[in-house]
Amino acid sequence: MNLHEVIRKPLVTEKSSIGREEGNLVTLAVDPRANKHEIRRAVEALFNVNVLDVHTMRMPRKTRRVGKHAGRKAEWKKALVRLAAGQTIEFFEGV
Repeated sequence: MNLHEVIRKPLVTEKSSIGREEGNLVTLAVDPRANKHEIRRAVEALFNVNVLDVHTMRMPRKTRRVGKHAGRKAEWKKALVRLAAGQTIEFFEGV
């Protein structure tokens, strides 16, 4: 799998902001087929940081209604990446 395909987008929420400030955690939406080793390799190569550990979780499908029609949102995978002390990723600064 290509390194750019592993990481889909950063997740910026109130909970992820608290994790970034207190525990140096970065929250990312990743490809559901990616494993922890691929996520670690992609983050280290793309952002030039040292990764201490990676926690992943699969987010379930959810039902959405628009009027009388019901559909489903796709399931996706979230990764919590702990960076070494003193290291940050630039696109999270100032958010």
